[in-house]
Amino acid sequence: MKNTNVLVAQSGGPTSAINASLAGVLSAVLGSENFDKCFGAVNGILGVLGEKYIEISEIAEKDKDFVEVLSHTPAMYLGSCRYKLPDYKDDDSQYVFIFSQFEKLNIGAFFYIGGNDSMDTVLKLSEYAEKIGSKVRIIGIPKTIDNDLCVTDHTPGFGSAAKYIATSVLEIAHDTSIYPVKSVTIIEIMGRDAGWLTAAASLARNKYSQAPHLIYLPEAPFDKEKFLEDVRGELDKRNNVIVAVSEGIRDKNGNYITASESAIDTFGHQQLSGAGKALEFLIKEKVEVKVRSVEVNILQRCAAHVASKTDLDESFSQGEKAVEFAEAEKTGCMVVLKRKSNSPYEVEYSYEKIKNIANEVKAIPRNWINKAGNDIEPELTEYLKPLIQGEVMIKYADGLPLYADIIG
Repeated sequence: MKNTNVLVAQSGGPTSAINASLAGVLSAVLGSENFDKCFGAVNGILGVLGEKYIEISEIAEKDKDFVEVLSHTPAMYLGSCRYKLPDYKDDDSQYVFIFSQFEKLNIGAFFYIGGNDSMDTVLKLSEYAEKIGSKVRIIGIPKTIDNDLCVTDHTPGFGSAAKYIATSVLEIAHDTSIYPVKSVTIIEIMGRDAGWLTAAASLARNKYSQAPHLIYLPEAPFDKEKFLEDVRGELDKRNNVIVAVSEGIRDKNGNYITASESAIDTFGHQQLSGAGKALEFLIKEKVEVKVRSVEVNILQRCAAHVASKTDLDESFSQGEKAVEFAEAEKTGCMVVLKRKSNSPYEVEYSYEKIKNIANEVKAIPRNWINKAGNDIEPELTEYLKPLIQGEVMIKYADGLPLYADIIG
């Protein structure tokens, strides 16, 4: 491995923190005695298959501010993809090509930064590397605002998205409070199978506002009649009711309330849309009250202007740790966080075999949701609160945040 290079790529959906992990990898390689150059594959594993690379260590050596600017730039500097590698047992042609590229670039370690589907790629490449006896270290670096990767305490990108959601819900509470009329505002938040992001809306609550007043997550069965009863009960207490709901809420039979039967992505996931709008129409029909729905869609993914410093610092460190683990000849694994305490908040960095993580989903424990299924328990708030702490000082130019360039 000595005097070899590293290759890093990013995959899946963007976040405010994934480039911080990339910056961590780059920083560690620049200071490494084992690795020389750091190459980046453009558009994930497709960049390797298409031989599209940039030497990001060279960029950093020419621009001394690059690592710092990159660390708080949202989305993915290297671009992304959503591509599922075939099973090498059925067709290994792409694997043969990928590992020939590793040899061509003198790669000693390959780092893939991404979420659930990206860890599937790490698993497959790791298994193939073992099969052929390759010495290339294959390591996953977690990323997903959904916070649904198993084993690790939480994922890079989640804390910043949670901070944005909580901030937005607090601002919506101020917005809706000004009129002395009955109203319901439904906020639909990303989360197909896990409700971590929607639960983060609870962090908006303070001494003068208890919004959101109702929270519905995929982990608890959703019943429309009970929902209407809940809303009417809240309207009896206050003029303005705010509801946070996950896009993936489903009924007692496990059916998504807004799933499209025909829209399926490359990883077999049903495409969801309109949970908030569906509930808006339901309230309009059944309850005589002003109602509107707001879909917090891609805005929560790359809101770097309200990023969590805790999130970015941990993301950067996980990139550094990935390089450290590769130098220690670890492979077929993912960097993970283990929480030591909530107060004071403290975590430690480790790694876990990728086979224990890939293709699994970490749901919110049912005992962290109230029995009625319309709110969360204090244990979940205690888990969430440390993750949104701290503000990131970013540079501005002409009144706007100064970010790294967009490639392509």
